[in-house]
Amino acid sequence: MSKIRATITAVGGYVPEYILTNQELEKLVDTTSDWILSRTGIKERRILKGEGQGTSVMGVKAIENLLQKRGISPLEIDMVIVGTVTPDMVFPSTANVICDKIGATNAWGYDINAACSGFLFSLATASKFIEAGTHKKIIVVGADKMSSIINYQDRTTCVIFGDGAGAVLLEPTTEDFGIMDSILKSDGSGRQFLFQKAGGSMYPPTQETIAKKEHYVFQDGQPVFKAAVTNMSQVAADIMERNHLTANDVTWLVPHQANKRIIDATASRMGVGSDKIMMNIEKYGNTTSGTIPLLLWDYEKQIKKGDNLILAAFGGGFTWGSIYIKWGY
Repeated sequence: MSKIRATITAVGGYVPEYILTNQELEKLVDTTSDWILSRTGIKERRILKGEGQGTSVMGVKAIENLLQKRGISPLEIDMVIVGTVTPDMVFPSTANVICDKIGATNAWGYDINAACSGFLFSLATASKFIEAGTHKKIIVVGADKMSSIINYQDRTTCVIFGDGAGAVLLEPTTEDFGIMDSILKSDGSGRQFLFQKAGGSMYPPTQETIAKKEHYVFQDGQPVFKAAVTNMSQVAADIMERNHLTANDVTWLVPHQANKRIIDATASRMGVGSDKIMMNIEKYGNTTSGTIPLLLWDYEKQIKKGDNLILAAFGGGFTWGSIYIKWGY
């Protein structure tokens, strides 16, 4: 019996209409557009505006885009997994909300919180349900409304993050394509450097936590940057070595869009040139779980069947990982 693999058969994406430029941020915090661009590679980011507009809104748009391209009904979907750190609510899960909104009444699902590695963790998890033969069509969403937890008076974070969502459809194949391998890592000792202190069970919302601005993202930039460069580049190199891939074998590096310098360091460690790096950080900033599926959405027409893709990410927690995909269409 041939081995069943999970392969991506469609990609969808969505970014909000509102564009927050570096020039606008210059008016909010003590920074300059040139400084932001030189340190991060970001020119602008998208922001989801409107009362009651949560992460599910963007996830639904991305999925609708995907279903239309694949030409299938939401009733055919078996499962939805959403990687996010900004769920619509603490519960129910955003995956449940999305299933209801798109009419996927035959599907079940849940959210995965792994910060910026959320899409990778979700994709690897979903692939196991396909490989087990129990599910035929699974949608994996990476989506975050980071503007909901960003303090726009904190220049260390507000220049980095944006809102957006991407989605992929996984289906089984017995051909030599799909998700070939994954390496996923975590280290909880890194939580002190990048976190949202309040809002969970340790520090529930109070007037004091709100006054102290503890419901916003906190980041200690230097240790996060150092850990990201080291771990993201190493895990990408490790997955290449484990699968006997050289730089020439890699068609695309699909890196989490946190910082251009981290991306360049990862590419350098892998030995791949800039012509093989997917990049859209200048347009969207860091959309956390949304970055990698948004890259696949932006670059879909440039990816060919049989191309070797190395996905790599690093996130708060710390979490990091890499997935090797042989493109299936």
